[in-house]
Amino acid sequence: MTIEHSFQKSLNLFDSTAIVAGSMIGSGIFIVSADVARQVGSPGWLMIAWVLAGFLTICAALSYGELAGMYPKAGGQYVYLKEAFNPLIGFLYGWTFFLVIQTGTIAAVAMAFAKFSGVLFPWVSEEVIWIKAGFFKFGPVQIVAILSLVLLTWINSRGIRSGKKVQNTFTTGKVLLLVLFIIVGLFFATNSGAIRLNEKIFWEPVREGPGGTDIPISGLSLLAALGMAMVGTLFSSDAWNNITFTAGEVINPRKNIPLSLALGTILVTALYLLANMVYITVLPLRGEPMGESLMDRGMQYALNDRLGTAVLSGVFGNYAVIIMALFIVISTFGCNNGLILSGARVYYAMAKDKLFFIRAGHLNSRGVPAAGLTIQCLWASLLCLSGTYGQLLDYVVFAVLIFYVLTIIGVFILRKKEPTLERPYKAFGYPVIPALYILLATLIMIILLIFKPDYTWPGLIIVILGIPVYFLWKKTG
Repeated sequence: MTIEHSFQKSLNLFDSTAIVAGSMIGSGIFIVSADVARQVGSPGWLMIAWVLAGFLTICAALSYGELAGMYPKAGGQYVYLKEAFNPLIGFLYGWTFFLVIQTGTIAAVAMAFAKFSGVLFPWVSEEVIWIKAGFFKFGPVQIVAILSLVLLTWINSRGIRSGKKVQNTFTTGKVLLLVLFIIVGLFFATNSGAIRLNEKIFWEPVREGPGGTDIPISGLSLLAALGMAMVGTLFSSDAWNNITFTAGEVINPRKNIPLSLALGTILVTALYLLANMVYITVLPLRGEPMGESLMDRGMQYALNDRLGTAVLSGVFGNYAVIIMALFIVISTFGCNNGLILSGARVYYAMAKDKLFFIRAGHLNSRGVPAAGLTIQCLWASLLCLSGTYGQLLDYVVFAVLIFYVLTIIGVFILRKKEPTLERPYKAFGYPVIPALYILLATLIMIILLIFKPDYTWPGLIIVILGIPVYFLWKKTG
């Protein structure tokens, strides 16, 4: 006879907020703004891209709070989509989530952890590749990335308390380090020359034309540039919804999940905006790709897009590389812990509905879905070896936005479908704020569909491929 174990209610408001904030903050905030600067070409519009990403993230989080209060079950967004629409829509989300969204993100974060570890330990070198065959790559960076996944998977298989201790420690650490980065940038690294240059072009967006000339953009061209720039800002702000997956382990989930969503997203958005203020007070936004100095290269062409390192160079000199590498190693390790901890709960919910491997629907003696954690680790490790995780994440930009929009449409549907269901928390600003999110996110999707078809159609194909898989699974499950 099989003993059925249950989830342990261990996550309080602080723990839940640490999962929200910790899953959001990785390495993106120190890198992404360089690409945004190249897309929009002005400090003011760079800030707008981050403000919009933060606004959309907070709007979505406040809307998800209502759903979290209604369905405080393991699986989160998968459950909301299933209840609002049907099991097929829920499965398509879970399918894409496992195949690329969660595991692709885990692989990308693990590789960032390994690459920046190489700054601290030179033997972890990207240049060393022992085996290469097509997409497949194997070397010290891949070993370190996979070992970090195995370690975090093992820690989380030991129980929710083990996972939350790691999460709380690393989230607290990286928030404090990010605050210190902002203080150093705003008070010690400020560059009057960069400020004057950025003030002159603050609201003058441009794109790079033939021969490296700057061409002013406005109207639809500016809208398109902003939409494409937001690919990076939205993904740097993503993974806030991970706390909904762990609802079965949250103390008083009807209250604490909505609160943690609001607190975590507001905190991270504020830190991200302040970090970008640092960039535009320390570095000129525009630069030359072959520039010899930090000022010559500017934000647009900072070496390897490492803006954080460029900022600290003015204060700490050559030590800036090591300081920022240590920061990103801490940040990515904590980020992946949150992603690994929460992701397995989605597979658990799917397995309970007989839409995933049955073993993933069982909890071990410590009350966690160990089989789901293992399956997730194996697939993410393969993505690390494949070298295609970056491309896969690009492909699902469009798909992720589709599922966010569908989930918030679900708030409207469930108001009609389940009017009597208890709602301890109601979506802030309903119906205006949720409708505004749907409108803006849809506009971004249309821009990507027109101007970045290489990013959109592959993502749609991945989602659509889940349809026959769903019916096959239903038939054999």
